Amino acid sequence: MTSAHEAVALRFREDWGRLVAGLIGWCGDWDLAEECAAEAFTEAVPAWERSGVPDAPLAWLTTVARNRARDRMRRRTTEDAKLALSAADATDVVAPVDDEDIPDERLRLIFTCCHPALPMPARVALTLRTLCGLTAAEIGRAFLVTEPTMEKRLVRARAKIKHAGIPYGVPPPEHWAERVEGVLSVLYLMFNEGYAASSGESLLRVDVSAEAIRLTRSLVDLLPAEAEVRGLLALMLLTDARRPARVREGRVVSLAEQDRSRWDQDRIAEGARLLDAEPPWGPYAVQARIALCHDVAARPEDTDWATIAELYTQLPATPVIELNRAVAVSMAHGPEAALPLVEALRSDLGDYYLHAATLADLYARLGRVDEAAAALATAIGQAPTGAERRLLRERRDALINES
Repeated sequence: MTSAHEAVALRFREDWGRLVAGLIGWCGDWDLAEECAAEAFTEAVPAWERSGVPDAPLAWLTTVARNRARDRMRRRTTEDAKLALSAADATDVVAPVDDEDIPDERLRLIFTCCHPALPMPARVALTLRTLCGLTAAEIGRAFLVTEPTMEKRLVRARAKIKHAGIPYGVPPPEHWAERVEGVLSVLYLMFNEGYAASSGESLLRVDVSAEAIRLTRSLVDLLPAEAEVRGLLALMLLTDARRPARVREGRVVSLAEQDRSRWDQDRIAEGARLLDAEPPWGPYAVQARIALCHDVAARPEDTDWATIAELYTQLPATPVIELNRAVAVSMAHGPEAALPLVEALRSDLGDYYLHAATLADLYARLGRVDEAAAALATAIGQAPTGAERRLLRERRDALINES
């Protein structure tokens, strides 16, 4: 039997974003919505221990949170609070809520959090806080800033929404082009943060990548004709399909060494179905096709590296994209063809551990063992997590033992 603590934890993971979004839509006060949502989850533990988990947990949480919010608004004396109270509910008692009466307002919240008037770091932080329920301390640790710094970022973002009159809602179709790109960027950053945390050293108590996939699915439902939205969902699914094989015995396993029988074939099939057959493709759809080339190869040596190298030419030529293209060139045409491409990126990517790791691989394949070992030492010093450092040390030790 599921305990009250387990039930509340599950509902937090599944329903925090829906609850907060619904409360913000109801009362219009971001801080109050978050405070009362947190209080509802806290109250749920003893209440559900006494009476059991309700048949409609989200409705229970929403009713409790609305009551708390209404009490708070009644005690306030400001004109804004009176207006919010009047707009929220004209009755004296908050009526019980049914699950079917609770709209999924997360998409409104996404578009509000990701408004172009907010700087990108604030968009990501606000989305993680409001939709995923992460604390300022957790978000700060994930993005290497202090809790006070992150809290200030969140306060500024909420103040910007309020004072700039940023609307709480999905924009009309004529504004989708200018807004969807920013929303997709935030969702992709969320997914990457959560996927990187799946190495086993996560500082986050919710699966951010799973939440990013959930939110992107909602966006596909809203905008079914937008190929790039489908492309992003495909990219997430095709990447996430490898998660079961990504870590073994506490260490990150490289793509070539992963047990491909453990890859999630249902996710791979779904990702493939989402991709349009004919170009032109947007950047997310191109990256999804690159991921698909890896996912459909039964063995590493079956990977169509020539196609992958060509697909990379269809993406913006950023230094990281060019590094990835060079890797594909090395696999398709040999390390000697790729080495000049990677060395040319030294000024742009000199502090990026994967640049040094790629150089090490090319040097090793060319028989330049000392240079490979030195590049691996650089990569170990630059790697951001212990799991990645362990993998690089293993490569260095194997290289030295083989020489």
